[in-house]
Amino acid sequence: MNEYYKDILTGAVFITGLIGFISGEFIISSTLFASAAIASNVQLNTKRGDNGNLSCD
Repeated sequence: MNEYYKDILTGAVFITGLIGFISGEFIISSTLFASAAIASNVQLNTKRGDNGNLSCD
């Protein structure tokens, strides 16, 4: 999957969680926020180099 599509999917999950939070679906929105955070961190960690620093590739 392309990085662009991963970013769009993560953003869509976050926006859906925000809408769920506003409408009062707190359990669903918490799950969506958690999945967006995990997906974002996984993407960030795959971009790290061997020395633990972010690469500019």
